[in-house]
Amino acid sequence: MGKRKGILQFFASLYGDGFRNMTWGKPLVWLILLKLFILFAILRVFFFKPAMSGLTDKEKSEAVGQALTKPQDNTLKLE
Repeated sequence: MGKRKGILQFFASLYGDGFRNMTWGKPLVWLILLKLFILFAILRVFFFKPAMSGLTDKEKSEAVGQALTKPQDNTLKLE
């Protein structure tokens, strides 16, 4: 466990020193965090609605079970 902690501290100090010495380091970190927030929070809320919203737990489990056991036609049809 001690070796792992040493490696994590090494990488943390490496990135910390690297961003501290960069001119654009802090604005880039904030830009990356803003981009991640937009991708995961805003886009998910407005564009990716949950497919099973409004279903009870039993209905959800039945829908998942049917989707997993439904046979699929994966054959390639050449004409």
